[in-house]
Amino acid sequence: MEELKLRPAQSADAASIARIYNHYVLNTVVTFEEEPVSGEVMAGRLAETREVSLPWIVAEQEGDLVGYAYASSWKGRRAYRHSVETTVYLDQGCAGHGIGSSLYLELLTQLRALGMHTAIGGIALPNDASVALHEKLGFVHLGTFRQVGFKQGRWIDVGYWQVLL
Repeated sequence: MEELKLRPAQSADAASIARIYNHYVLNTVVTFEEEPVSGEVMAGRLAETREVSLPWIVAEQEGDLVGYAYASSWKGRRAYRHSVETTVYLDQGCAGHGIGSSLYLELLTQLRALGMHTAIGGIALPNDASVALHEKLGFVHLGTFRQVGFKQGRWIDVGYWQVLL
């Protein structure tokens, strides 16, 4: 299998990113989005991330986009400017091959270089794989909001993990 290539996301990646994401939108509760996202909408989200100078990274293998990770502002108030929320998604069937870890490690490296102080990951629960990934990378569980989302006919908890950079 070809080596994994990590690089900054480009507008041309938006349709592939949307394809990866929409699997989770339609088939899981890990995102609270309920309708598929178009490539155009995803391109807008990429542009928003670039506008605030935060990283969005994609992983390619054998010419195909197999995952992505990005950071977004934690909150809008100025005092939060050194804190970010992190996100990672993998193409279905790509979990368990180190792609998520590689993406997340690169994202955290870039965030440190930007002078960010803390990264926060929110995880719809239960999600053992995502919890294991975060904890492997040094994130610590801070707390869980009970029944804050309703999707696929059930209430969903969201846990928050944090790592100081």
